[in-house]
Amino acid sequence: MKRHTLFYWPNIIGYLRILLVFISWMFRQTPVVFVPLYSLSVGLDGVDGWLARRLGQTSRFGAWLDVVVDNLGRGMVWSHVWQLGWLVSAMEWCVFLCNHATQGERWKKSFSSGPPIVRAIMANGFRTPLGLWVVGGLHGLPLWLYGGQHGLLSSWLLMPPWAQAVGTVLLAAGRALALRAEIWCVWMHVHHLSRGEENDD
Repeated sequence: MKRHTLFYWPNIIGYLRILLVFISWMFRQTPVVFVPLYSLSVGLDGVDGWLARRLGQTSRFGAWLDVVVDNLGRGMVWSHVWQLGWLVSAMEWCVFLCNHATQGERWKKSFSSGPPIVRAIMANGFRTPLGLWVVGGLHGLPLWLYGGQHGLLSSWLLMPPWAQAVGTVLLAAGRALALRAEIWCVWMHVHHLSRGEENDD
């Protein structure tokens, strides 16, 4: 990797996102600070990829950094909102390892042999209604749960309990669909490793 790759504008945004994640974690008990900072980090996730394509600054490091920051931020929130949140985070890191070990920055294009539901989720780089639902579940569910636990859904958004429940169900369903794709990724990596050992024999 060339040194100047580290200073591509999309990667600088990635460094800023890491900083936002750590600062927001320091204020996790202060929702009025945590939510804007963490939300800004999530929002910038959509900017770095667009900027990389726009400026011709795509890189393997940038693709790696993007997912690392995503997992770091979501893992932080999951560990705060649920006692077993570490399991969700562990699964996301496991999938990251499986995808990047064999596919690298092309991981989003490696689902052509997957089952129909996985292909549908990944179609057009998540830019479909189903893909957006899944991404909403990935990024939105932990933040939604945080908002519910801190009373933000009712005090900030003025949501009645039934609307909060509907939102939770929809986001949880999106996260469950993501889990379906994650399980397939891990299984395919296990298959890849075991096939390699068979060839060695």
